[in-house]
Amino acid sequence: MKIGVLGLQGAYREHMQCLGKLGIDTMDVRYNQDLKHINGLIIPGGESTVISKLAQKNLLFDAIRQKGLLNFPIWGTCAGLILLASEIEDNSVEPLKLMKIKVRRNAFGRQKHSFVTKIKLSGFAAQEEFPGVFIRAPQIISIGDGVEVLARYQKNIVACKQGNLLATSFHPELTSDLLFHQIFLNIVQRSMVTSLAG
Repeated sequence: MKIGVLGLQGAYREHMQCLGKLGIDTMDVRYNQDLKHINGLIIPGGESTVISKLAQKNLLFDAIRQKGLLNFPIWGTCAGLILLASEIEDNSVEPLKLMKIKVRRNAFGRQKHSFVTKIKLSGFAAQEEFPGVFIRAPQIISIGDGVEVLARYQKNIVACKQGNLLATSFHPELTSDLLFHQIFLNIVQRSMVTSLAG
């Protein structure tokens, strides 16, 4: 198994370090041909507008979207979540339109309003809370059919899953808790088994 992390901008190194702790081989993804060598992709937090424009410049945007439409495992954190959305409230960023979610950018405040808090998890027998690091974090304001809510902060949806797509408003890569990285690896593993069976 090899996991790619979109290395155009943002917290991609931190994701690679977390995956390394789990013994997973990683790849810094910067061009569309890099997608041929990975089993799953993480789109990290950063500046969603910058990541979107650089991905288009490097011919990655459409390539990622096509793979996502074919049920390729993709996880977006913070800015990555924004890019996975089907709709962004202020239409300021061109999203990949892969997940049936509508998001609001910077819903929890600007950089100076960053905070860490415990968030409530749904459906995890072994763990009820997770340390959520919120940095200019987006909010999921609505979800469509087939989208499963995984976590909430107060009443706000901050993590969800749709098929092989995973999205988190917060930054799991900035904590020592590897739960969400393991969740994504489980998605990738199941995808690889299904591909082999097919």
